[in-house]
Amino acid sequence: MAIPKILLYYVFTPLADPDAVRLWQRDLCESLGIRGRILISSDGLNGTIGGDLAALKRYVRKTRDYAAFKQIDFKWSNGTALDRAGRSLDFPRLVVKVRDEIVSFGAPGQLRVDAAGVVGGGEKLSPAELNTLVEERGDDVVFFDGRNAFEAEIGRFRNAVVPDVANTREFVAELDSGKYDHLKGKPVVTYCTGGIRCEVLSSLMKDRGFGEVYQLDGGVVRYGEAFGDDGLWNGSLYVFDQRMSVDFSDHAAVLGRCRACGEPTKHMLNCRDVSCREQLVVCEACAEAGAPACAGHAAPH
Repeated sequence: MAIPKILLYYVFTPLADPDAVRLWQRDLCESLGIRGRILISSDGLNGTIGGDLAALKRYVRKTRDYAAFKQIDFKWSNGTALDRAGRSLDFPRLVVKVRDEIVSFGAPGQLRVDAAGVVGGGEKLSPAELNTLVEERGDDVVFFDGRNAFEAEIGRFRNAVVPDVANTREFVAELDSGKYDHLKGKPVVTYCTGGIRCEVLSSLMKDRGFGEVYQLDGGVVRYGEAFGDDGLWNGSLYVFDQRMSVDFSDHAAVLGRCRACGEPTKHMLNCRDVSCREQLVVCEACAEAGAPACAGHAAPH
């Protein structure tokens, strides 16, 4: 029986011909029956894809054959199911696109990339090194969430600063607002799902005078693999596919509160307005009763 798996990965490296990479990646995925989303720019590659185990292993081998992608760190997780053709049900289709940025901060001119990755980013910490930093520096360490605010509703690091952003394009204005200037003298650890958003965020923070900036290498995914729910992480991890969230153990804390009834839940649901991309914490019972809308799309009184 085919085993459903999901791959999360990225690499920052200069690419001379992003469109040629797009065509190659599209054809490779189509030949293997792989679905998901891959973004390519002149600064690198970013993907989340699903399929059966054998197909994804072949994808990894073929992708690493390209010299610029040889060192990609592929993060594996369990998928939900496959259809009869062996395609992932966690993704409705395959999307492979060239964009100005492989993660959309709206600041392509501020990012510097060379063959070694992002230039001027925060110091990378492994999960164990992060724990050591907290043991040594205690409450001086500030966790800074590099994700959309709704993602933090169901899971986050203890006492984390969660910026009020609906998408990554709002981070530049958020940093420039001055509301976090009091953190510039503290050790700040940025974190996100798989690490890519913090590659950019930490460099933006350093460019704006934050002196001691770190990034969690491999993101929450790697931390959860190492420490489950027995470390500094609390709750569930939001993911951008049909699974919506994943847990790292059978005793994950439930941090979310249903938007409609207030009951504890980790269940997420799209805003009922089709033009809105915001996700809402809504328990399954209330979801069955009718999908709610976010504050920006609620019906006027």
